[in-house]
Amino acid sequence: MAVWYLAPLYVMLTTSFKSLDEIHTGNLLALPHVFSLEAWQTAWQGDCAGGDCSSAGMQGYFLNSLKMMIPAVLISTLLGAFNGYVLSMWRFKGSDTFFMALLIGTFLPFQVVILPMSQVLAMLGLENSTGRLVLVHVIYGLQFTTLFFRNYYITMPSELVSAARIDGAGFMRIFFRILLPLSVPTIMVCLIWQVTQIWNDFLFGVVFSSGEQQPITVGLNNLVNTSTGVKHYNVDMAAAIIAAIPTLFVYAIGSKYFVRGLTAGAVKG
Repeated sequence: MAVWYLAPLYVMLTTSFKSLDEIHTGNLLALPHVFSLEAWQTAWQGDCAGGDCSSAGMQGYFLNSLKMMIPAVLISTLLGAFNGYVLSMWRFKGSDTFFMALLIGTFLPFQVVILPMSQVLAMLGLENSTGRLVLVHVIYGLQFTTLFFRNYYITMPSELVSAARIDGAGFMRIFFRILLPLSVPTIMVCLIWQVTQIWNDFLFGVVFSSGEQQPITVGLNNLVNTSTGVKHYNVDMAAAIIAAIPTLFVYAIGSKYFVRGLTAGAVKG
């Protein structure tokens, strides 16, 4: 089973290290006769030797995605933790209705929210593409992060908060000093979820950004779908792997927390 799933990655890696002549004349599954990093350099910097590549390379798009992803992930995770804290520990009139509305929002596809999101961005007058994408991903991801944290906090004993109140701890102090340090599994779930969603998003990136401020998914699409000159399969494969590296890295670091965090609160609530 593992071989079945790893076979495409093997083909991508070996192809990215082959020359264009070897790709055209050799076997798809064969190892390269001579390992070359030229395709990786071309995919990153966009300097095609034959002058056939129309893309500017992935470097700029990669940095654009980083500048968009990091603040969007941190803001949506912190706000989701705060919302989950309020909805589980400090319930107010209408909190169940509010939570139900958030749940409905998790089922809305990207295409449904594009038009209302465009109107909101026009009202706010946001011109910067990175700022627009950060706001869009924070709003769209907030319902998921709130759901994760609310279901986690509701499993915690209420006596924990009651004891803190008796000791004089206030609303914010209970959140930052007691609950947030105990939320590492759910924080890791939100980080993995949001990084994957935001980094791999194409639709929001192509709609709400333009020019040199577009994210890496748009850059990869521009590179792979170029219709001019000879098709550089080795460059395409290297670019695809570059685009996948951040999400693979996050999964490798936080995978042990993912299932634990998702199942936390799965019974109660």
